[in-house]
Amino acid sequence: MSNSEPRHQIPEGYGTVTPWIVSRHSVSLISFLEKAFDARLKGSPIYNQDGSVGHAEVVIGGSVVMLFDSKPSWPTTPAFLRLYFNDADRMYQQALDAGARSVTKMTELFWGDRVGRVCDPSGNIWWIQSIPTNLKYEEIQRRSQDPDMIKAMEYVQRSLDEELSSHKML
Repeated sequence: MSNSEPRHQIPEGYGTVTPWIVSRHSVSLISFLEKAFDARLKGSPIYNQDGSVGHAEVVIGGSVVMLFDSKPSWPTTPAFLRLYFNDADRMYQQALDAGARSVTKMTELFWGDRVGRVCDPSGNIWWIQSIPTNLKYEEIQRRSQDPDMIKAMEYVQRSLDEELSSHKML
């Protein structure tokens, strides 16, 4: 970076990218996130005069996710978010126990990750993923040709396609 380029200021505790989730019921979604992903509410929600949530923040792991309520006339806009956990299988089950619906069961992929997807009660899709294993390049190449790993990848792709194809266009 040259001295003439502006430095980007990022508030402490935030990342370069901070997702927003716009939902019909942010308070319910926050409750789900607390149960499903051990989210912590950061401060208190700010409410609009009509009682809707104008701004709220939760912390999941080390990441801030911002939320606010949509207007009744706005289309549903689901978010698609990836979460990394040391024990992805446990968090996947925890999300189901909190009220999520399975989109993709936990599946090992050829590069070593385990991944599953859930849809929360607000329609957002969460990728729940293990911390990647450190497979050597040669092993990843070999596994990418393994028929079982090919089937696993096809399942992961198909399950998302089936989920998204079932959503109605607005």
